[in-house]
Amino acid sequence: MIRSWCFTMVFFVVFLQKTYSQSSQIEKSLVAFWDFSEEKGEPRKSKSFVGHKSYYLLEGNGGISKINEGPISGTSAVIENERWFFIPRDSLGDLNIFGKNAQVTVMAWVKIESSKNWQAVAGVWDETRSKRQYCMFLNARLKTHFNESVRYPASGLLHGHISATGGKTVGQVAWITYSSSGEQVPLNEWVSIAVTYDGKEIKSFINGKLSAGEFTNPFPYDEGIFDGGEDGADFTVGANSVTGKMTNQFIGKVSGLAVFNAALDEKDLEVLNREGLKVTRIE
Repeated sequence: MIRSWCFTMVFFVVFLQKTYSQSSQIEKSLVAFWDFSEEKGEPRKSKSFVGHKSYYLLEGNGGISKINEGPISGTSAVIENERWFFIPRDSLGDLNIFGKNAQVTVMAWVKIESSKNWQAVAGVWDETRSKRQYCMFLNARLKTHFNESVRYPASGLLHGHISATGGKTVGQVAWITYSSSGEQVPLNEWVSIAVTYDGKEIKSFINGKLSAGEFTNPFPYDEGIFDGGEDGADFTVGANSVTGKMTNQFIGKVSGLAVFNAALDEKDLEVLNREGLKVTRIE
C-alpha cells in the first residue's frame, strides 16, 4: 500500500514538472500574441507575459473588419483581397529574429476561405528587395523534395519558409527551401497552423500535429536566419512584398496569431491547439 502510494506521488510530481516545463517554455519564448479583438481602423495590440513589450499591427491599404467569430476570444479579423496588416521595420523589436542559431515558431488560428495559390500568413519576408527571413505560407503550387532539391506539384499544403541568405535559393529562380505539410489544410473551417525552426529543421504542423511528408516535412536546413539589417523587411500578416507590390494575398479570417523565439515541440503545440494561448497580462 505504501509502495503504491509512493509510486503515485512520484508519478504525480513528474507529471506536474512536465506540465510546468511546457507552460514555462511557452511563456518565456512568447514574443507577441494577437487575438484581433479590436475594431476596424484600430491598431491590433499584441498581448504578452510580463517583461515583453507590445507590438501594434497596422492596417495596410484600408480598414480590416472584426467579426464575433473565432476560437480565440470569440473574435477574428476578416482579411480580404488587397488588405493586410504590417509592423514597420523600425518597430519590429524582438520580432526581428535572425542569426545562425536563431529559432522561431509562427502559429495562427485561421479559417481559409480561398483556394488561391500562395497565401502569406505571417512573417518577415520581402522578396522584392531580397530581404527574406521567416514566413508561414499556404497553398504553394510546388513543394520541394529536400533529397534532390527538385519541386513537384502541390495543392492546399502548409509551408514554412526560412532563409539564411535573403535572396533566391542558389541556382534556382526562386526560394525553394521550405517545408511542406503531408496533408492539406482544410478550407472553410477553423484550424490551427504552425511552422517551427530549431536551427536544424523546418517543420509544419496542422492542429498541433506534425503533418509529416516524405522528403518535405521535416525539411533539413541548418544555415540559420538572414539578418535583414536596418532596412530589412517589415513584419506582415496576410500578404508580402513581391516584385514591388504586396501580393500572395491570404483570404479568410484570423482569430489568433503568435510568434515565439523558440521552436516549440509537438506537445506544446497540441496544448495551444486544444486550449489556445491564455495571456492574462498586457504590457
